[in-house]
Amino acid sequence: MKLLYPLVLLAPLALSGCIASAVGAVVTAPVKIVSKGVDLATTSQSEADENRGRAMRKAEERLGKLQRQRDKALRKCDDGDERACADARNIHDQIDEERDRFN
Repeated sequence: MKLLYPLVLLAPLALSGCIASAVGAVVTAPVKIVSKGVDLATTSQSEADENRGRAMRKAEERLGKLQRQRDKALRKCDDGDERACADARNIHDQIDEERDRFN
C-alpha cells in the first residue's frame, strides 16, 4: 500500500507528455485539414504549366494527324477522286477549328 502512494503521485508527471501530445494533435488537426483542402482546391504554378504543356502537346498531335489525313486526301484528289477532294476540304476546316481552339 505504501508503494502505491508514490506511484499515484508520479503518474500525472509520467502521463503529462502523452496528454500534451494528444492535446497538440487535437488543436492542430483543424489547421491541417483546412490546409490540405486548400492544397487540393488550388493549382500551383508548376502544375498549371505542366497541364498547359500537356494540352499543347495533345493539340499538336491532333494537328499533325489531321494534316497527314489531309495530305493523303489531297494526293487522292490529285488522282481525280472527287470524294477525296471533299474529304480534304472537311479536314482542312477541322484543322482551322483546332488551330482556333489552340490559340
